[in-house]
Amino acid sequence: MAEGKTKSRIYPLDRIRNIGIIAHIDAGKTTTTERILFYTGKTYKIGDIDEGTTQMDWMPQERERGITIVSAATTTFWKDIRINIIDTPGHVDFTAEVERSLRVLDGAVTILDAEETVQSQTETVWRQADKYQVPRIIFVNKIDKLGADFYKTVEAVKNRLGVKPAVMVLPIGVESTFRGVYDLLAEEAYIWARPLSPGGETPGGDDMGAKYEVKKEIPPELSPEKVKEYRHLLVEQIAETDEKLLEKYLNGEKPTVEELKKALRQAVVNYQLVPIYTGTSLRNKGVQPLLDAIVDYLPSPLDRPPVEGVNPKTGEKETREQETSVPLTGLAFKIQLDPHVGKLYYVRIYSGTLKAGSYIYNSSRDKQERIGRLLLMHANQREEVDEAYAGEIVAVVGFKETRTGDSICDQTHPIVLEGISFPEPVISLAIEPKTKSDQEKLGYALQRIMEEDPTIHVKSDKETGQTIISGIGELQLDVWIDRMRREMSVETNVGAPQVAYKETVKRNAEGEGKYIRQTGGRGQYGHALLRVEPKPRGEGWEFVNAIKGGAIPSDFIPSIEKGTKEASANGVLAGFPLTDIKITLFDGSYHEVDSSDIAFQIAGSMALQDAVKKADMVLIEPIMKVEVTTPDEFMGDVIGDLSAKRAQILGTSQRGNATVIIAMVPLAELSGYATKLRSMSQGRASYYMEPSHYEEVPRNIQEQILTKK
Repeated sequence: MAEGKTKSRIYPLDRIRNIGIIAHIDAGKTTTTERILFYTGKTYKIGDIDEGTTQMDWMPQERERGITIVSAATTTFWKDIRINIIDTPGHVDFTAEVERSLRVLDGAVTILDAEETVQSQTETVWRQADKYQVPRIIFVNKIDKLGADFYKTVEAVKNRLGVKPAVMVLPIGVESTFRGVYDLLAEEAYIWARPLSPGGETPGGDDMGAKYEVKKEIPPELSPEKVKEYRHLLVEQIAETDEKLLEKYLNGEKPTVEELKKALRQAVVNYQLVPIYTGTSLRNKGVQPLLDAIVDYLPSPLDRPPVEGVNPKTGEKETREQETSVPLTGLAFKIQLDPHVGKLYYVRIYSGTLKAGSYIYNSSRDKQERIGRLLLMHANQREEVDEAYAGEIVAVVGFKETRTGDSICDQTHPIVLEGISFPEPVISLAIEPKTKSDQEKLGYALQRIMEEDPTIHVKSDKETGQTIISGIGELQLDVWIDRMRREMSVETNVGAPQVAYKETVKRNAEGEGKYIRQTGGRGQYGHALLRVEPKPRGEGWEFVNAIKGGAIPSDFIPSIEKGTKEASANGVLAGFPLTDIKITLFDGSYHEVDSSDIAFQIAGSMALQDAVKKADMVLIEPIMKVEVTTPDEFMGDVIGDLSAKRAQILGTSQRGNATVIIAMVPLAELSGYATKLRSMSQGRASYYMEPSHYEEVPRNIQEQILTKK
């Protein structure tokens, strides 16, 4: 940790790149980030995931499991361009980390495995990047791996991601003979030193790939015809995105490399083309051309459109140019508890200046906040600065009320930016403290977890008195239980994972709730009539006020809504939340003296329970999209087992020597599936799953669930 403060300097916005590294688990995100830090001089030793020495995976849980769990931010420099990097997790359980990172980034590098091509989580993060319109480049990693195929991967990008890939380099050699890349624009070959010995003790040479040869001639592994064909295609693709260049190209003039680079940059910013590079990060080959591409083609804050938001005072839409000279606008996109400095609030500054010791306005919560300290982060290392400017990503110490997705701004120029949406939890655990001292600490620990991870929900089960913690997946909950033990010294007993069922209705019905109590003196009177209607799956809960003629005073309508909301949260059929339902309040009555908020709250709750019991209530369950990759000889067993789990098999495809089975499977059937699959396939099959949608539970299964309740 740095001592004292570093005097900030305004870095020109056109020389800043805010990028994320995104991909499927095990594609090589963290390894690539470690190489970037080494070649840019940020670190002097390459970190290794297997040895647990990486800079970006700094948490003990990350080093033990060899996976990224939390997104880590760092800053480095390449060719006098400042690159702010966020290395994101690849596991679907930590998809919220990817979501919030992409919300604030200007560009992204998608890493693909050259043998596996486009994998499931790659498609998921690609869609997340599409949602925020983040320009991307692709790095086809592990090109030295057995079964790696660069050209097949390019086809998969075209077909599965639906984009136009611009092949920038061709691999020289294949699998174990890979030794460099041929740059199609510069018409140069970049050759990395071969291993020093046949055993390959020092991959990429003793300089760890920092040096490479540049050769003008086409290497023998590539035919001149192939190079010519791919360069012609690339020039054509770039020219088609720029009218002047296209005219020049059609007139038979040869565009210069600088003209092509300029046009390509604009095409990437406009999502017209996605440049593709290749290499092997682990063997230290091909990373420098990727760094050049980040600098040359990914956007600076100036290339991005002005940020849009709403003025909370007027309700009008407003925009902010991404400039230091305009009023402050920023977004708090992540909260992290640091053992040394307390809570860190990661903020992307879109415009203006943040100053340590100053006050800012949280427009999302209408609160004033003080900035205690400003920190530049390098994973879990910190460097204190006195000011931060537009285009930067910094950590703030000192906020009290701010939460993930809140907008911060200048109080005289308020603006609320679009927040960040997170997926709903699908799996729950019951947890209880082991000792009395743990009981006192548990509430604080759970509050902190919910602040750090917005996909974690916590509630108390009134019937059992247990605390229920819900999230996206078993691994995510497992990591948090472990972190509570290590970081917060809270020991807990954990129940078996429970599926997040929900309740809904299948038809329209009406219900009445009348709450009348006379106890001497002033009584209680509330009377409401409700209609419930099913909504399409995934549309959630809606309350509509259709009262006419003042049957119920408008002051009591929010109380009825609150009563129906509470009843919906606690469930009617089996205690699961009620969803995909439209509740219409259409009539009722009141008493001049006895009516009160609490009476109408209870009446609303009673009316909802009365209505839904007549509306053919059913349970719905989370359905997971599952992809199993298995050697051919186990395919029959795997499909048979999935069918026994009420799976709907969507199809199969070949990936090298393996078969990929795609299925929709109820989450309730997948408990312990990893162990079952390993034993069924002699440890050779693997699977990936992600939440897909909710579906009605079959009647016989529903009866079993209700009997257990």
